[in-house]
Amino acid sequence: MNKRYLLFLLTPFLFFTSCKKKSETRDAAAESTTNLPNYGNVDLGKVFTQADSRLPDKASLVRYIDQYYKKVWETGDLSGGILVAKGDDILYENYRGFAREGQQNPIDRNTPLHVASVSKTLTAMAMMKLVEAGKIKLTDHLTQFFPGFPYPEVTVQTLLDQRSGLPKYEYFIPKIQPAPEELSKAFITNQDVLNIIIRYKPALARDTDTGFMYCNTNFAMLALLIEKVTAMPFPQAMKEMVFDPLKMKHTYIFQEKDIPTASQSFYYGGNKLYPLDRLDLIYGDKNVYTTPRDLYSFSKAMFSKDFLRPDLMQMVFTPYSNEKTGMNNYGLGFRMKMYGNGEKLTYHNGWWHGTNSVFAHLLKSKVTIVAIGNKYSGKVYTALALSGLFENFPPQADKLHSVMSDGKDTLRHGDAYGE
Repeated sequence: MNKRYLLFLLTPFLFFTSCKKKSETRDAAAESTTNLPNYGNVDLGKVFTQADSRLPDKASLVRYIDQYYKKVWETGDLSGGILVAKGDDILYENYRGFAREGQQNPIDRNTPLHVASVSKTLTAMAMMKLVEAGKIKLTDHLTQFFPGFPYPEVTVQTLLDQRSGLPKYEYFIPKIQPAPEELSKAFITNQDVLNIIIRYKPALARDTDTGFMYCNTNFAMLALLIEKVTAMPFPQAMKEMVFDPLKMKHTYIFQEKDIPTASQSFYYGGNKLYPLDRLDLIYGDKNVYTTPRDLYSFSKAMFSKDFLRPDLMQMVFTPYSNEKTGMNNYGLGFRMKMYGNGEKLTYHNGWWHGTNSVFAHLLKSKVTIVAIGNKYSGKVYTALALSGLFENFPPQADKLHSVMSDGKDTLRHGDAYGE
């Protein structure tokens, strides 16, 4: 255990992060799904050996995480759930708060919560499964699938690694005058976003593949590609390709039909409901509703050699944003922090409305950390610091350290921390 890490871990701080939007696509795709492979050939019960699950001084780790939970989650009146696991061993999990207004639906291990931009990681892995199956290539251009798409250089990979340069739909669409007809609807869809891009041809935010730019449009387009290739609506494709095979029984893609029953999110410091808006049904970049235990199953599958071909999995965790040296980088649907001692922290965070989330997938220690909050608070992101209990992530050289110490780092325009 890195003791210096432990000393400042419990210092209150705000560690803000990523996400923004998702909706519903009604486009039924056009290609045949015959001979699609079995996506669910991972036996989660055999991913780890018994040796993998042995922990030095497990009792001390559990006590420490519980102290963290009491200090940060209970004292901070957070709402949601947290899980920390190593190998096949769940070290700690806890839940508090309510999923629906009026203190209805107490949150427990089976309560699906919105994970916001952590959804990008699941979208990315579904796309990589299609790449593995030979149904699409990372080098394919979007113009091959979407006639009239105005950016010929944009490829599947530049969407996944956030290097497409596409404009951010949450910003450019409201600025179009006169307003697009799609904005007269209560909710706009992924297909609406594509149609608006084709019709209005907004300028790229930067030239394609010239650098990293965190952009929700990338993953909204990836969801449409998954629909096109599988000939299924995105919610069904994710269910058949990822959720069902991995026994993620409480996981789904949020759609309009789910509004009356889905977990809601709230403003900080009270029980005021965060209202839905017209961007709330766009999916791929957000709108996975899941539980810490289901995300743990997903994480275990990614540790398995059976889930995705090893060379493709290596690409997922390769940093692609190398023009500007620094600690923060991005792979294919994963954020990463590159430390001077050679260590690499792989994770994704999420933020949308009153939702904050953390998903850490630690490659060396085979540790999974999941935290999902549905009452807005940057304190949820402190869960990422628990990674220092398992691997040697040096805080003294890390921007994360300064954020933890003084709480001054904030989001710019709702984009992800570390951009």
